[in-house]
Amino acid sequence: MNEHFYAAILAGGLGTRFWPKSRSGCPKQFLDILGSGETLIQSTYKRYASFILPENIYIITSDEYVDITRQQLPGVKPGNILSEPSRKNTAPCVSYISFKLLQKDPEAVLVVAPSDHVVSDIEIFQSLTLQALNFAKNNSAFVTLGIKPTYPNTGYGYIQYDLGAVKDENVYEVKTFIEKPDIELAKTFLASEEFLWNSGIFIWDVKTILAAFEQYQSEMFDLFAAEKNNFNTPEEKPALDRIYPLCISISIDYAIMEKADNVYVIPADFGWSDLGTWNSAYSNLSKDQNGNVITGDNVIIYDSINSLISAPDEKLLVLQGLDDFIVVDTKDVLLICKKEKEQQVKEFLSEVKKKKGDKYL
Repeated sequence: MNEHFYAAILAGGLGTRFWPKSRSGCPKQFLDILGSGETLIQSTYKRYASFILPENIYIITSDEYVDITRQQLPGVKPGNILSEPSRKNTAPCVSYISFKLLQKDPEAVLVVAPSDHVVSDIEIFQSLTLQALNFAKNNSAFVTLGIKPTYPNTGYGYIQYDLGAVKDENVYEVKTFIEKPDIELAKTFLASEEFLWNSGIFIWDVKTILAAFEQYQSEMFDLFAAEKNNFNTPEEKPALDRIYPLCISISIDYAIMEKADNVYVIPADFGWSDLGTWNSAYSNLSKDQNGNVITGDNVIIYDSINSLISAPDEKLLVLQGLDDFIVVDTKDVLLICKKEKEQQVKEFLSEVKKKKGDKYL
């Protein structure tokens, strides 16, 4: 394993689209959504630990999730679990880990990845990620893994790439990043060979990404640069407490990737899914002869098709006449929602907060 290759796994999100199973006290990255015997963060860590030195893998989470991260990843050294004092999207945490690694290893090449992805073909994933790490190291470039689309998904961002601009074997120049499209535009993207799903997995060397921060996000760069000598010392946490209130909340996509001109993509197909919604869970789970996904030992259904039902093992649910529904039952919340309306879960949650406070969040 290359001692200069590192991974940063982002695990501070709230996972609100998986409500009511995902809660603020234990969001989806700490749940076994697919019944695999591992939580999402555990399977993500194992995936990277198979080809990156364990001491080079960092978990970036929120202050309130440090304890649960330690519980679920007991083999990770405490110093490799980094906590942000507040949620400011992905750009500040990328700046943080990049400055931290620069102090430790100026030759560091980093893959930044979410903690909630599903990957079924680990061998291909490893091969392409290592290719991206080596390409980034040798070309001072930004690289992302783009997923070959299989249907017109409106919940993913897209990457348009230049089929005629091949920098290396299976490495192409990126034309543009595109936010989540409507269904008609998604169908157009699918029909074209120029568009990939944006996996949110990014690879670069720390010198290159910090130079981009200095160019495109100079205020954020200056905040971290002023405190850089405190990183990897006992003063790191107080430094973050000074930095984060002054940082804008912005994604790394908006902050850097959409502005930089040395961005490349590797088209990939390794059984990937961004496990972001109940529909994505439905797609990844085994179904009965009627297309139903049932998790829970005491669920009885009649005359139902193409539905997802999740219930506690100790709870008896008897359901009839479901067609394309999501039913999620927990000890204190029951959600019943048409699958096609699942994007409204965040709206439901906002209404719950407004009417009931934080109790059910």
